[in-house]
Amino acid sequence: MKVLRKIIEIDENLCDGCGQCVPSCAEGALEIVDGKARMIGEIYCDGLGACLGECPQGALRIVERQAEDFDEQAVEELLAAKQQREEPATAAACGCAGHLDNIQTLTPCQKANKPVLNPAAGTGESALSHWPIQIRLVPPSAPFLKGADLLVAADCTPAAYPNFHRDLLQNRVVMMGCPKFDDAESYVRKFTEIFRDSGLRRVTVAIMEVPCCSAMRAIVREAKQRAGSSLEVDEVVIGTRGEIVSRRKAAA
Repeated sequence: MKVLRKIIEIDENLCDGCGQCVPSCAEGALEIVDGKARMIGEIYCDGLGACLGECPQGALRIVERQAEDFDEQAVEELLAAKQQREEPATAAACGCAGHLDNIQTLTPCQKANKPVLNPAAGTGESALSHWPIQIRLVPPSAPFLKGADLLVAADCTPAAYPNFHRDLLQNRVVMMGCPKFDDAESYVRKFTEIFRDSGLRRVTVAIMEVPCCSAMRAIVREAKQRAGSSLEVDEVVIGTRGEIVSRRKAAA
């Protein structure tokens, strides 16, 4: 039955799918679907707005409108069903990665299935230590960012540079994106928060030599200035033929 009540509304144009609102909803009403936060059912939202403060983009707000009445029993059933789905995944030795995952500690099964970059030699394991890696999906509060050496990579670089894992990703956490097609301002805001709060040790920016990649350099520089950070930033430029064109300290 629909009643006039307060309920959460999500602005899809502002939402970047970071997922920070999801764990703050104790009723389980929010999920990330197709890269956006969605309310899975009006009956699960109590309208109190505990999720509002977790959204870095301001995409959530409380409105008053006709909506299905909040159903506490339905919430209990939903949470119980979610718990049942999660328990087998936790127990499985080779379960899929969750929304945030630090994969440095591997089970025997995971070790056996870890990618090898040079199968003939049996060496060159993947240096990836966490998930997700896309800039738009990594929340600024991700635990793997704390005190890390951060690699900010234009997403063409690992395809162009054959030793990406060995030379650039080793012992670093990575955030990847396209500075030409993605929302630069949302990247600046996210990196500003990361530079301010995560206690990073160092930042390395890996970009291609093509002109559009220079925007990543500007994004990181602007975020550093907004955060008032004195972090040292190194820059690696990859050529279109797969070679390192230059390594240098980025301009302040």
